[in-house]
Amino acid sequence: MKNAFSWSSSVLLNRVQVLVLVRMNGDAQEPVMFLSVLPSSDCSASMIPMIRTPVAVAISAGSACLGAIAAVRRSVALAPADAMCPEPPPTFRPGLLEQIGLRTFLSPASRMIVRNLDRRRWRAAFAGLAVALAVAIVVSGRYAIDAVERLVSVQFQTIQREDVTVVFQEPRSARARSALAQLAGVLKVEPFREVPARLRLGHRSRRIAVLGLSPDAELRRPFDRRLQPADLPPDGLLLNAKLAEILGAQPGDLVSVEVLEGARPVRQVAVAAIVDEPVGLGAYMHVSALHRVMREGDTVSGAYVKVDPAVAPQLYSILKHTPSIGGVAVREAMLASFWKTFGESIWISTAFMVGFACVIAFGIVYNGARIALSERGHELASLRVLGYTRFEIGRLLLGEQGLLTIASIPPGFALGFGLSAMLSRFFSRELFRLPLVVNGATYAFAAIVVLGAGLFSGLVVAGRLRHMDLTEVLKSRE
Repeated sequence: MKNAFSWSSSVLLNRVQVLVLVRMNGDAQEPVMFLSVLPSSDCSASMIPMIRTPVAVAISAGSACLGAIAAVRRSVALAPADAMCPEPPPTFRPGLLEQIGLRTFLSPASRMIVRNLDRRRWRAAFAGLAVALAVAIVVSGRYAIDAVERLVSVQFQTIQREDVTVVFQEPRSARARSALAQLAGVLKVEPFREVPARLRLGHRSRRIAVLGLSPDAELRRPFDRRLQPADLPPDGLLLNAKLAEILGAQPGDLVSVEVLEGARPVRQVAVAAIVDEPVGLGAYMHVSALHRVMREGDTVSGAYVKVDPAVAPQLYSILKHTPSIGGVAVREAMLASFWKTFGESIWISTAFMVGFACVIAFGIVYNGARIALSERGHELASLRVLGYTRFEIGRLLLGEQGLLTIASIPPGFALGFGLSAMLSRFFSRELFRLPLVVNGATYAFAAIVVLGAGLFSGLVVAGRLRHMDLTEVLKSRE
């Protein structure tokens, strides 16, 4: 009966190989994360919300068509006689450098780079936006790694500090604690009482397991948003933030606790505080208060155990073969199963995101440099004849793209953080919540990836400059 509704409790850890995944839920295509309670399971994971293929194709094709239509309309609008004439030179006017007085601080080549960008502001803006989006894609792709690492750290190192969770077949007297403590290799035992119940507030309700803990517990205790231990009130109820959101509960509200075992009493219990947990729905009470609700003596449902690693395998074998013990969950095994199932998929997803970002960055830099080479080939060839070296004309050509790429990285960080915040809100679900955490290493990685793609693209264009035929370029019409 408990397993039907108290998934967040340790009862579900009976013979569990914890498998966490995100799958497509039928026709709704909603990413769902769940814990498998089967001894073994074959599953796959993905941290990226999936989009229907027709929608993605329509967005891509629509964007390409809009750009093509704009160019075709400008070409069709030209009269044949005007189209056959050379393009008139641009109108020269005081630019940004002259307006803000920075002209004297830059070399002639740098002034040429900035002026050319200033005279094609829209082109530069859209190219910079594309590079910023490439940075954002890498940041949001790596965000999954940062968030899951934080989730695991908080849940399995701060909240759950026990080595083993032991669940009895049925509630037992407090003497079971002494029996566990006498086993070889057991360093610390903290019993708990777990009661299946329906919490109801107004028209909202949720089946959950109310966990009764000792106020001096160290291996398992709730924490607040600042990761400080939350004190268990003598009579109140602690709800985690997600459960409180589902019920619409605030501190001070009276929640109806409808017990679903034994005599099934119904009690009104005040919400004392809201705690924070990244996984599951949780409700906590002082163990003595829970005993009063149940009108029972000192009864326990299981225990959290700290063990000596040197004799852990032998102890696990003893626990698993004890008839009165219904389930044994080992934290290290849970973590190993989690990373085996989930970690590989995260890295695969991140690799795809990095690949997309590299393609975008390479394409933008290469496309911009090739267009500039086509438009300014005569000018660059003239500069070579006047004595400019290949390095100097390469600097003029690629300097614009390099400046755009570097200037687009900080906005890309901001966009990436915004995308990560959207993913964090999207994955705020009953079974897990991804924290909004983007480490400095993620920003550095994104910058290196995009700069590397831009540099490679620049080297490809520089190779074309080295083989440029000056005579043919100067003979051609501008």
